[in-house]
Amino acid sequence: MLHELIKTRPGKFLLIGILFTILGFTFSPTIESVSRFFFYIAIFFLGFYAAKNAVVETIQSKSPNVDLLMILAAIGAVMINYESEGAVLLLIFAGAEVLEDYATNKSTRAIEELMSQVPSIAHVLKDNGEVIEVLTENLVVGDIVVVSKGNQIPIDGYTDRKTLVNESALTGESIPVEKNEGDEVFAGTINTGNAFHLRVSKLSNETVFSSIIRMVEEAQNKPSKISRVIDRLESKYVIGVLLVVPIFIGILYFTNDFTFQESFYRGMVLLTVASPCALVASATPATLSAISNGAKNGVLFKGGTAMEALSKMNMLFSDKTGTLTYGKFHVVDYHVAEEILREVVYMEQQSSHPIAEAIVTRFNNLNLESVDQTESVEEIVGFGIRKGNIKVGKPSAFDGFNDVHNYRSKQAEGNTTVLIGNGKEIVGYISLADRVREESAHAVASFQEEGVQVTLLTGDNEKVARNVAKEVGIDNYVASCLPEDKINYVNRSQEKNKVVGMIGDGINDAPALANADIGIAMGSGSSVAMESSDVVIVENNLAKLFYSFKLSHRLNRIIVQNVTFSIGVIILLVILNLFGLLSLPSAVVFHEGSTILVILNGLRLLLQEK
Repeated sequence: MLHELIKTRPGKFLLIGILFTILGFTFSPTIESVSRFFFYIAIFFLGFYAAKNAVVETIQSKSPNVDLLMILAAIGAVMINYESEGAVLLLIFAGAEVLEDYATNKSTRAIEELMSQVPSIAHVLKDNGEVIEVLTENLVVGDIVVVSKGNQIPIDGYTDRKTLVNESALTGESIPVEKNEGDEVFAGTINTGNAFHLRVSKLSNETVFSSIIRMVEEAQNKPSKISRVIDRLESKYVIGVLLVVPIFIGILYFTNDFTFQESFYRGMVLLTVASPCALVASATPATLSAISNGAKNGVLFKGGTAMEALSKMNMLFSDKTGTLTYGKFHVVDYHVAEEILREVVYMEQQSSHPIAEAIVTRFNNLNLESVDQTESVEEIVGFGIRKGNIKVGKPSAFDGFNDVHNYRSKQAEGNTTVLIGNGKEIVGYISLADRVREESAHAVASFQEEGVQVTLLTGDNEKVARNVAKEVGIDNYVASCLPEDKINYVNRSQEKNKVVGMIGDGINDAPALANADIGIAMGSGSSVAMESSDVVIVENNLAKLFYSFKLSHRLNRIIVQNVTFSIGVIILLVILNLFGLLSLPSAVVFHEGSTILVILNGLRLLLQEK
């Protein structure tokens, strides 16, 4: 940690300042003039960035800040020949600033180091069979990249064969994941199986890793509500202190028979102890530490506001497919003419929905040459897909259709069934099964123990919804939900003063995610869902969300501790100064020491929760 601190220019200035402060105290008992010279040098280096911030930010924002108070206190100390106290004041203040910068940078450093491990070179297979080296930033969608066994995958794409991929750098899970033909693989992960060809699906700046970097950077620029309140109060508080200190000096000098030096000395003590350094540092370092902790555990927060909202959440709506379940369907039953089935498989090839992938995988040996591929395929959000007269989708999308073969009754108990229509007649069905995630039941139970009401919202039928809800322990569920239905449930709960979370992974979930107080997207979900959300769970594990829920409560407790402690210290030191019981050296140590303690308390959130 020390090595990282002194690598920066402010860190180097702090180190130089510490050296000259030590020299100042070393020569203080013997050669006073030399001692003062060393203290002046120390004050220059220790106060350089504080003075720069005081001047620049005061001019730019047209309001003074806490740095200005520290510089004025140090200058005041020098004016009354207390150079050592001025040096120590700036030393501790500069140390606290460097420590706070460390907390800020820590929230991205681990991710950036991970990003730097992504290969910068990819081996591209050309049409003539030649393999050439290309910078990953120059890859385009559709390029074929050769990934050898043991190599890192340079970019996101789809594998052309079965292999094993170690995704620990992305998800934290050390067990390699089996990837089949057509499965997506991600930049920065390691191919531990067979060599394969990867078809590039995203540009280098659109990969999961680059999205992580972007979201963490965005999070740093979105402070929590309490951070914004403290930031707004800072300038007003500083102005108040700047007005009170000269009045305090005047009262002591004109009404209490104090000498000007004694009055000025007490005024400098007041200026030091009344500075809100610790208060200003109460929330931001702790929030950034918590965001960093979440990122290391596979949960990305898009700002302190998101974490604050999560801590207050008392209602959680959850999608089913890909969220509570794996979203890996397989066909268990079907009945449809082969000619129509060819059309269905071609249509489903145009969709990325888990049901579509299952149908394409099951019937991948069908010859589709007879299908008219010039006719466009339209995806109807919340219903299914359509191509000319052929329509494939959930049973509720076929209200009013003729069902001469009674295919509606073919829905297998607890399975998901899609119907196939031609014109206005139902001409077939495909029944699929999904599997509930092992961790879902534990996570749901944990949320409910914490007083969070969990409700399942799914576009699937009543039977499937009931079975999944029962298996994971959810009492409330709503089946056959359209995207607008999910929004309505979110809005109605908000009208009842509930703090609503919504978790999902599909395009149909995006509107509800955007409307919820805290939108949570699964990392393997659609890009629209991730962009609409406030939180992204990189690994599709609901237990990770509960971990972050508990982390957000730890953050709130630490912020309350910091704010209470910092205000208490200011009040105590001001009272001691009013009664003349506090010297400038003691004021410096206690006040700036409290700032460092507050920052260190926030940095505890960098540690993994046990």
